[in-house]
Amino acid sequence: MSIATKRGDGGETGLAGGIRISKADLRVEAYGTVDELNSTLGFARSICTNKEIHDWTETIQRTLFRVGSALATPPESKKSPPSVLTEDVDMLTNLVHQIEATEGILSDWSLPGAHTESAAFEVARTVCRRAERNAVRLANSGVEFKPEILSYLNRLSDVIWLFGRLIEVKAGVDARLRSGDTAGPKWSRAWK
Repeated sequence: MSIATKRGDGGETGLAGGIRISKADLRVEAYGTVDELNSTLGFARSICTNKEIHDWTETIQRTLFRVGSALATPPESKKSPPSVLTEDVDMLTNLVHQIEATEGILSDWSLPGAHTESAAFEVARTVCRRAERNAVRLANSGVEFKPEILSYLNRLSDVIWLFGRLIEVKAGVDARLRSGDTAGPKWSRAWK
């Protein structure tokens, strides 16, 4: 059997359980963006010299396969969707707190591109935000899936942003966007 089945030549794809839908369907957009996120994180991991961030990223990528598969499994499928658990979200939340406690970590707006490795994670962060938006669109369209998926994607974008800041602080790089009189309060949400 070849990877080139030609079954998608007409613009349809198969979901878990053999159900065929349009490649333009919101469900395909949602799990497709999670797949893109996983690949983008894979690139960031491949150039990351920080062993801890490298290993955390690999664990996250493995979870993203479950997230994507859960989004790709409709309720009418004969196959049950894989679980995305509260524990998965808690792991990310704990990672946020751990990295935030790092001495010297940037807690304000950053300017992407100050360091090659952190820039790769910045690209992944923006893909993560798009994956989250697409999952929200899917939920808003009436498709039901575990709420932990949205929580996971939301928390993950925070973790990925912090990966970039951790790389920069370890490398002695200052990526602050604002400084002096324009610097915002810690974890600022808006411009002054």
